[in-house]
This record gives sequence, C-alpha cells and structure tokens, in this order.
Amino acid sequence: MRKLITGLYMRIDRRKFIRQSSLAGAALFASAVLPNDVFAEKEFDRITILHTNDVHSQLEPFPMDGSKNAGMGGVAGRASLIKQIRAENANVLLLDAGDIFQGTPYFNLYHGEPEIKAMSMMGYDAATMGNHDFDKGIENFATQIKDANFPIIICNYNFSNTAMDNKFIPYKIFQKGNLKIGVLGVGIELKGLVAENLYEKTVYQEPIESANRTAEILRKNNCDMIICLSHLGDKYAEAKVSDEILAKECFDIDLIIGGHTHKFFDSPKVYRNQSGGDTVVNQVGWGGVQLGRLDYSFARSGKKKAFEAHTVVIGKKTIE
Repeated sequence: MRKLITGLYMRIDRRKFIRQSSLAGAALFASAVLPNDVFAEKEFDRITILHTNDVHSQLEPFPMDGSKNAGMGGVAGRASLIKQIRAENANVLLLDAGDIFQGTPYFNLYHGEPEIKAMSMMGYDAATMGNHDFDKGIENFATQIKDANFPIIICNYNFSNTAMDNKFIPYKIFQKGNLKIGVLGVGIELKGLVAENLYEKTVYQEPIESANRTAEILRKNNCDMIICLSHLGDKYAEAKVSDEILAKECFDIDLIIGGHTHKFFDSPKVYRNQSGGDTVVNQVGWGGVQLGRLDYSFARSGKKKAFEAHTVVIGKKTIE
C-alpha cells in the first residue's frame, strides 16, 4: 500500500449550504477549492472522496421556517456541487454510509424509489445500509435497489434466506487512475433497534472481526487505500461497538465514513490503529445539509511532500 501523504478536508458548513442548484457552480468556483499548483507534482497520484450519511429521504431543502436547517439540503444543490467537483478532479469517489430512507413524506408515499433514483442520477459509486433502510421491510429495500446503478456494500450481515441474498457485496475495488481503492461496509446490530419482522432472517455478525477480515482481503489485493462505510455510530458512553472502537481495533482501514449518530464533525478524527498507522473517521450530520470531501495525495516515489490542510466553505443559504 503506497504511503498516504495528506488528507485535505472540505465540508459544506450546515449554516452555509447552497439552497438553489443554479448557484452551486458559481459558489464553488468562487471558493477557489485548492490552487492548481498544489497538486501539480507529477510524482503524486490524487483522489477526492465525497460522502454523505443519514440523508433520510430529504430530497428537497428544509423549509424556510426559521429552524437552524432552514433552506439547507436537497438533492439539486448537492448534485450541482458534485458535478462541479468532478469537472475539476479526475479521480472522484462518491459514497454513502446508510440511512438513505425515512424522514419525509417522500418515503411514506414512494417507499424509497425516488431516493435511490436520485442517488443513481448523481452517480454514487457505493452505499451501505443503515437501520432505517429496513423501515418498510427488507423485501422493500431489495425491491428499491433494482433501480440502483451502484452497489450496496456490507460485510457483516448474512442475508441468506432473505430478499437481499445476492443483492449486495461485502467489498468492491475501484480503479481510479493509477490508484486501487478498496471499499467495504459494516452495519449496526439490528436486534432491539429494528423490528424483527422487518429484517427477517438477516444475521448480524461482529463488525470489527468482519471489517478486519474483509480489509485484509483488500490489502492482499494491493489496494492503495481502504475505506469502510460504517453505520455503527461515532462513539457511545456505554460499551457498544462504534467507529471510534473500529478505528482503534482495525489494521488496514485508512478511512471510516461514518453515520447513524448524526454528528456534524468540525474536522475528521484521527486514531492510531493496530498497525501503528492512522485511521481517519469522518461524519457529516444528517439530512444532506453537508457534503463531506477529503482529498488524498499518494507519493509514487515514496518521498513525503506535506501540504497544508484546508476547510473550504462551498456556499451559503440564499435566504437568511
């Protein structure tokens, strides 16, 4: 695995999310994401990771009702931003950490169909499952993802004898330029959180063991970077498996994209893993009011070249 040099983190501030897609391109252009000469070195390979979690069927911006999220979110603004970022960066991965469903009347009426179609139109590369993705039953989720042009990735649920059998994968390797990026997924324990009749015969398997076993496969496939899509949650006061525990107990995972706990991280968290390296954890709240972005650079020669990390504001609400 080549040396990860630097992660440059960019988030969309929840108080400054673009409400109208027509403004998204201009706002991104004005932000001057990074100077072109920063990444001009030919001895480096680069990739941009974009990510969401816990969007909860928020297809439209939050209503202008005076609440703290008023005017934020919505797939139109997100889609425009994603398109602009892809136009400026050759290697981009767009990922989601689960809880795609539940939260607005769209889900009540259409059971997840427009959510999956919107993600497909935005060009998501992969997603994992959250507990609310079972809210209309596992058969419904299996039915809705027939419209997906991206895989559902999860390695610690055994879906044998359910409608999800053969409709998911434990991991996937993406080739982005010269880089091989391995992506795996882990889900939260469903018992006590989801009604048994909704997840049916799904068998939950211990996520740290499952993640480490799957990440080892990816490492042996010479992946330059290994990403885990996690719906375990950031951390808990009680002894419950979480992203923090996974980060500390893993061996080969470079980045954990988290969900479930709806945390708006000000910046990614960095933990020392069992291999003595760093595992980064990031989470971008809920409702699609933030789009996470991490830019990674890899040295071809093995020589380090560190550069400053930036947090870039993408835009602002159009109505205060």
